[in-house]
Amino acid sequence: MTTPLIDARSLHVAYPQRGFRRQPIEIVHGVDFQIDAGETLGIVGESGSGKTTIGRAILGLAPVSGGSITFEGRDISHASGAQRRALAKDIQVVFQDPYSSLNPAMTIGRTLAEPLMVQGWDKAKATARVLELLDRVGLPKNAAARLPREFSGGQRQRVAIARALAPGPRLIICDEPVSGLDLSTQATVLDLFIEIQRDTGVAYMFISHDLAVIRHISHRVGVVFRGDIVEQGTCAEVTNNPQNPYTQRLLLAAPVANPQAQRARRLERQRLREEHENIYGGLAKLAERGIAKAVAHPR
Repeated sequence: MTTPLIDARSLHVAYPQRGFRRQPIEIVHGVDFQIDAGETLGIVGESGSGKTTIGRAILGLAPVSGGSITFEGRDISHASGAQRRALAKDIQVVFQDPYSSLNPAMTIGRTLAEPLMVQGWDKAKATARVLELLDRVGLPKNAAARLPREFSGGQRQRVAIARALAPGPRLIICDEPVSGLDLSTQATVLDLFIEIQRDTGVAYMFISHDLAVIRHISHRVGVVFRGDIVEQGTCAEVTNNPQNPYTQRLLLAAPVANPQAQRARRLERQRLREEHENIYGGLAKLAERGIAKAVAHPR
């Protein structure tokens, strides 16, 4: 068997609290997942579920308090600043809001060239690479001389994708990259991600609250609920035959055009929510008695 590109084992993430002797707040509770070269792992869950924290842990932006993350067999759980800078060539990120992640005072050409120049590229080579990247994401060459404010939301996200591709990464963490776009633009950007993966072999961790988006782009899916991965499998397994009530709720959250069918879906989703909350409420009471660890999550 080949070594996974990313291998997370019993990953815990906890943030320290202010105040004397206050215990850290644990956000991620011992999750396991792998990402192979050239594949997309979709991470899906509602806001506050901990899905973004998992991606930030891989990037070194969230504190790993337990377990491990390895990249091609190398432990990066507590990588130093110098090690993180070296890893930047292999692990990149595309954030949710492309405008806030772009410097409004810098031209697109300079934005794309800057990380290359930091890595030692000469100006002529970096300029040629910028033009290649703009073509790769479907933007005209004259975009290099323009500022971020001159582009639409979808075009800005293409710029963000180009910047992530600049150093030739092995893995890109995509944190809700299409959630702020209209549906038609979402489809175009998702197709761009798929095309780039097919041509370059880059792997993605694609984080989203929308199971329809995850289904469109992912090979495998991990469903996150309150800091745990409660269901994991191939995209077809998870989206066509979900076993966990929370995954079923996520599927029912997608709207349909028929009002009667939509009402039935809403009622079923409410029933599942109440059932799921009763189960986890019972686990919380058991946890207070110190015996919750003996009870597995419902599958």
